[in-house]
Amino acid sequence: MTLSAFLSVIVLLAIGFVALYVLSIYFKYRKSSYSEASGISFLKLFFDKGSYGEFLIFTGLEKLERYHRLMTNIYLPKADGSTTEIDVLMIAETGIYVFESKNYSGWIFGDEKGKNWTQVLENKQKNHFYNPVWQNNGHITALKYATGLHNPELYKSYIVFSERCTLKKVNEKNRDRLHFSKEHKNRDRLHFSKSRPWKSGRRAVPRSDAS
Repeated sequence: MTLSAFLSVIVLLAIGFVALYVLSIYFKYRKSSYSEASGISFLKLFFDKGSYGEFLIFTGLEKLERYHRLMTNIYLPKADGSTTEIDVLMIAETGIYVFESKNYSGWIFGDEKGKNWTQVLENKQKNHFYNPVWQNNGHITALKYATGLHNPELYKSYIVFSERCTLKKVNEKNRDRLHFSKEHKNRDRLHFSKSRPWKSGRRAVPRSDAS
């Protein structure tokens, strides 16, 4: 076999593997009710890391056997007149579960008392993002405001990080609120704390000033 023919075979095999990978995600997307709940197309899902992270959470929760209802991309009004977006919401017999997806790579540094956390990539680039614990607490506050249900025991907050990242020096007293979604060999699996109980349509409001 000539070098040219060998390279052609390698290219064809690579294309085949990519095609199989895309098809596996597509069939999972079609099987799930995520598209109906979110209105997000497959193309947006595939090319947008944020949407894909939400999709992994949503499909993981769909597998739960106990009664639950899932909603995603929910925009809620806040007391100051702006809006906030909840990535994934699950209503179950055991409570209302609020999920914030952080489909990040690199190292993550943060403190529950600090306003901003930091993502450090392999090239040493640093990106700052709003404290996700505070962010999800804001979502819960908006839910209380919108529903009139103010009992704090109803609400369970979960921050879901990608396994492509590593939490470094993250000080959060309730570490069971921080979880990981599989991103490498098992991209479709989620790990959740077993110490906490489990967790269509969208409510849409203007997207301006969403936090």
